[in-house]
Amino acid sequence: MPKSPANKNPSAKAKAEKELCEAFLLSRSVEEMRRFLYDLCTPKEIHDLADRWWVARLLDEGKHSYRDIHSLTGVSLTTIGRVARFLQQENFKGYRLAIDRTKAKR
Repeated sequence: MPKSPANKNPSAKAKAEKELCEAFLLSRSVEEMRRFLYDLCTPKEIHDLADRWWVARLLDEGKHSYRDIHSLTGVSLTTIGRVARFLQQENFKGYRLAIDRTKAKR
């Protein structure tokens, strides 16, 4: 069975992902990051990322049900559940790290 295009050269893809993460770290301001995101992503992708971040912060507050969050944000219950899973159970802990650092900055 031939490899799908998504599976071609995984080491090059891993390198590209690492370099992308490094490029994110080079932004020196919110405006620079915004400019990079607008070049990198479609408007819908940016909107979806912003929605997930909003959902993660609402879930972290612990004051809202999934249905309340859906009503506030318009984000699907499936996406809310996925964000909740990554916030609470997955090993990456990216949401947790970003939320905790955001809170510490205040």
